[in-house]
Amino acid sequence: MHISLTEKLDEYVRDKVASGLYNNASEVIREALRLKIAGEESDAAKLQQLREALDPAWRQADAGACVPFDLTAILDELDQETAHA
Repeated sequence: MHISLTEKLDEYVRDKVASGLYNNASEVIREALRLKIAGEESDAAKLQQLREALDPAWRQADAGACVPFDLTAILDELDQETAHA
């Protein structure tokens, strides 16, 4: 496999190898890909947790067990309360 990097990325890889932290460019790229995969997996897990946490609320809303609200009215009320404080 052959990959092309921007000049900035190529310089970054060369700097990492020159620092002694990595033995070669392949190690830098492999580590970057491992971190990217781990980040994507973490994001997917967080999204799944959020969906699971919201599921009961969605079911309640679908069943009509919710109350509509007017955000503008709520903000206006807060403005009035803070103006009198």
